[in-house]
Amino acid sequence: MTIDPHADFPGLLPAVGTRVVVTGGCGGIGRAFVAAALKHGLQPAVVDLPVSIAAHPAPPGVPAIACNALNEEEVRRAFAEVGALWSGACDSLVNLIGYTREKTRVEDMPSAMWDDIVDGTLRSAYLVSREAIPLLRRGNSPTIVHTASTFGVRVAWAGYAPYAAAKAGVINLVRALATELAPDIRVNGVAPGLIETEFLKCGTGQPERQERVDLDRYAQTVPLGRPGRPSDIVGPLLFLLGPGAAYMTGQTIHPNGGIWS
Repeated sequence: MTIDPHADFPGLLPAVGTRVVVTGGCGGIGRAFVAAALKHGLQPAVVDLPVSIAAHPAPPGVPAIACNALNEEEVRRAFAEVGALWSGACDSLVNLIGYTREKTRVEDMPSAMWDDIVDGTLRSAYLVSREAIPLLRRGNSPTIVHTASTFGVRVAWAGYAPYAAAKAGVINLVRALATELAPDIRVNGVAPGLIETEFLKCGTGQPERQERVDLDRYAQTVPLGRPGRPSDIVGPLLFLLGPGAAYMTGQTIHPNGGIWS
């Protein structure tokens, strides 16, 4: 009898036909992920701000649902639309929502700015998770992946306290949801380093900031010698959604070029 040494090794990609909601799907990472999802036979649906959908329309055949994730009723309605789209179920949630504002130290920061950044990054993650869970419970091998940031574990630049605090909160939200939803739904996170997207100027659908990141100077601090690209995050996202990560939950992985480990 011939024994195949790879017979019990699972595929690394989600199953063809996997229904995945991509919140913040019109951003730089979101667009790269949606393109890869289509290439590999997944069924993505995008949820994003109306202005983001207008600026970066979803590919043909991909549903795009307008939603401000700061608004509880809009989030509820968006996931009701998802439920109607897929007969009351979905298989995966990839949450890419999050932004910051002008670099401001805590001593100079208006409370409204703090609330806006924290709510737009952490409260939005709670709201989309809450509304997705009932649909995921009726899905196949359901998974959630939230996007954190290196700022959630390492704050090397001044002026980003609310964003850093919110992203640290996302990392612990991943842990909390993994505990609550086990064994039915796996929950993990990715925490990218600096990625070359619109986020460096504003964030898709957000007001442009005056500050600019010196990418050449930043690259000199990264062991791999460059900032990240959206494509660098697509692989970890697909892996966490797929059967190769079947024994992973509550984890956050850090594709950051080695700047933090």
